[in-house]
Amino acid sequence: MGLLTISEPSSANKNKKNKQAIGIDLGTTHSLVASHLQNKPTILPDQSGRYLLPSIVYYGADRPIVGCDAEPYLLTDPEQTIVSVKRFMGRREQSSRAQKIEEQLKLYHFHLDPKHGMPVFVLQDKQVTPIEVSADILQTLKKRAEFILQDDIVEAVITVPAYFDNAQRQATKIAAKQAGLTVLRLLNEPTAAAVAYGIDRLNQNQCIAVYDLGGGTFDLSILQLSQGVFKVLATSGDTALGGDDLDTALAIWILDQQSLTLATLTRTEQRAILVQARSIKESLTEQSRAIAHWKEWTGEITQSVLDMISKPFIQKTLQITHQALQDSGQMLTDIDQVILVGGATRMPCVRKQVTDYFQQIPHSRIDPEQVVALGAAIQANMLVGHVPPEEAVLLLDVLPLSLGLETMGGLMEKIIPRNTTLPIHIKQSFTTYKNGQNGMKFHVLQGERELVADNHSLAIFHLTGIPPMTAGLARVEVTFQVDADGLLSVTASEMTTGIQASIEVKPLYGMDQSDIMNQLKASYEHAESDKKQREFREKQIESKQLIMALHQAFSEQEIEKEKDPESQDLYAALAALEKALACAELCEQLNEYFNRLNILADAYFSKKANQNLKSCLAGRSIDGIERISND
Repeated sequence: MGLLTISEPSSANKNKKNKQAIGIDLGTTHSLVASHLQNKPTILPDQSGRYLLPSIVYYGADRPIVGCDAEPYLLTDPEQTIVSVKRFMGRREQSSRAQKIEEQLKLYHFHLDPKHGMPVFVLQDKQVTPIEVSADILQTLKKRAEFILQDDIVEAVITVPAYFDNAQRQATKIAAKQAGLTVLRLLNEPTAAAVAYGIDRLNQNQCIAVYDLGGGTFDLSILQLSQGVFKVLATSGDTALGGDDLDTALAIWILDQQSLTLATLTRTEQRAILVQARSIKESLTEQSRAIAHWKEWTGEITQSVLDMISKPFIQKTLQITHQALQDSGQMLTDIDQVILVGGATRMPCVRKQVTDYFQQIPHSRIDPEQVVALGAAIQANMLVGHVPPEEAVLLLDVLPLSLGLETMGGLMEKIIPRNTTLPIHIKQSFTTYKNGQNGMKFHVLQGERELVADNHSLAIFHLTGIPPMTAGLARVEVTFQVDADGLLSVTASEMTTGIQASIEVKPLYGMDQSDIMNQLKASYEHAESDKKQREFREKQIESKQLIMALHQAFSEQEIEKEKDPESQDLYAALAALEKALACAELCEQLNEYFNRLNILADAYFSKKANQNLKSCLAGRSIDGIERISND
């Protein structure tokens, strides 16, 4: 995603009238592709008439085998068969989800490669990344579409979970590029579902809750539709909560009946029990009971047993739902519609608890496994110019990386955090550092690091003509504005005189995906050291300001070191702090020296203020003091 790009319909689309584009739901357990056929969005099947493509890739042959043809290898060659790759897209080894990822990798018999810093699937004779696995799935869907549409397909809208961070979104775009696809838009899955239901064509304002429980992920999004514009009010989710986890829980329950655990099984047996658990879960969606077989054991599993096993997972989704509602500032009574998305929402226990929570029956007339792909196809059709502009819905984009300014000490002050919805208009006040300062330099930056040197420079401009004032008294208001065309404008205004300076930063398409990925990766890897660097720089600035104030407040003639022990302590503390500031490296004692000098300086200035007041009042009567006060 370009830094400030918003992909919306424009006059450029007029030249694309004859092009076909597709919508892709790149899912954890299944993926789909859709396109507009006969004036309506349609899921495209494979040559055998199957709509769902299992998100499974087998790498034990001369070429990758994807989908249904790869399923048998889950049991015959699990070590070279990759499933649920979406859970690992854009993930890092040291991420907050590292433990869950490790557990998932152990289950699928792959591991994190510390040399790469991100998940790498180590097979018998090769290594593949989650991006490469996803690219193979996308390429299979692309070929399916080309066969049905009898046309070369190069453009697509691909859906992602609403809470996918920038690294995960960029990983998805890179996978698409490797598959030979140009991404017209990365569309949030809940927004795609709302578009598929035609909510964007309603005239009235709507507040929509989208409950999306898929194979590997869950998210709850609160959307606001107003005058044809979709805006995400809040979203919350869990990248390790979905149908896969229910399968694992059910498999563990089956093994518990025989006093067995997953750890006691061979890799092939582990995969076999998980496959059976998924089959039982799916059959219990329509039936009240199912039979489980494992080695010498046979048992009956009822709907109530599945409900009991599923309850903790569903309760967790409702906790996430509650948090999203709080974040959005909406009440349950404010929700006009609830939409179900994801195969796991077929389960009767899920539908019942969602209905009870929202106190309304959720929409499910569109297949919850197809609704996202259908919405993506509608959006793709619009972006290639097949929909009149007046009928198009505006889907707001986000910033991939934070925008900010350089402040004293070479620090970056973030003004607009990454993933902020566009357009955006934010103001922030700054002040001068030195007495009499009549100008300020504004250095506009992009990135996630704490220090200017580690971020990307966008522009520099100056504001001059600030009235001379004591340091800290001038008030300069800086406005960051990103409009719907992706144009960043930065304006600085001095509030007492009204003088202004501004600059426009055109959309930057030159920063490629690897640059953005490297920025994010570095921000994660150096988070702790960056925090310490920032704290040190801020303490340096405070120390310099304190030293400057002391030097301006007194001279050696005003303090007789030999006769005043307090003065000796003050000068000694001042010298210690100045010495600490001269250290080229981080000085752990800087904070200690600053605090000591600050205490002595406070005592000194209080003493001087009392002496001045006493001198001023000396020899005056009460009446005289009152007249001074009144004056």
